[in-house]
Amino acid sequence: MDGTRLDGRVAVVTGAAGAIGAAIARDLTALGGRVVIADVDLAGAREVAGGLPGARAMPLDLASPASVEEFANAVERADILVHNAGVAVVEPFVEGDPAGWDLMWRVNLRGPMLLTKLLLPGMMERAWGRLVFVSSDGARAGSGGEGAYAATKAGLFGLAKTLAREAARAHVTSNVVCPGPVDTPMLHRVADAEPGLVDKIVRGIPLRRLGTPADVAGLVAYLCTERAAYITGQTLSVSGGVTMH
Repeated sequence: MDGTRLDGRVAVVTGAAGAIGAAIARDLTALGGRVVIADVDLAGAREVAGGLPGARAMPLDLASPASVEEFANAVERADILVHNAGVAVVEPFVEGDPAGWDLMWRVNLRGPMLLTKLLLPGMMERAWGRLVFVSSDGARAGSGGEGAYAATKAGLFGLAKTLAREAARAHVTSNVVCPGPVDTPMLHRVADAEPGLVDKIVRGIPLRRLGTPADVAGLVAYLCTERAAYITGQTLSVSGGVTMH
């Protein structure tokens, strides 16, 4: 199918040592992209990169502005930037520790803002680029125990839409993908503290199953192709029908 190849494009995927990030990296590689596997977990990033032709692993700590700047300087060029990394602390809001809020703000919002600021000018100069922000359906619709996390991830909506307007004439698109319940190690770590939680979640999903990392990766990859060149400023859920707009 025409317009789906990414040959010659350099794609940065943050948090790519994790389940969803690795799936995104695999799909972008399959379309011909050369992927930078960026993660604070360098050993995990190297493991993912080792299985992908042309991929390279690089350390990136989004909580550290110095690390973000060092990473951007080392990458030099990015045609595609997928902000997949994130950190979540699940707790009732009134019991929350502001120190945890600060970590989520730095990783989930400030880090992506700074990295985009450093890499977007190159996209605009080359008159082609793709920005994809992986947020959360918890940010879009609310989710118990995720008040601070949802707040930081919701900030990506405003950032992405603003960038969609500011970069449109340079043929750079900017969109948000919001996963719903996805079968990942992170979900199961949360579920371990509440027996029966996964079954309860599945019963509330119209498609009656958890999402997979591949479900999210497929949409992200499509948004990075030329076929999606007329899609920008959008927020799209991958939730099995939990969230409908």
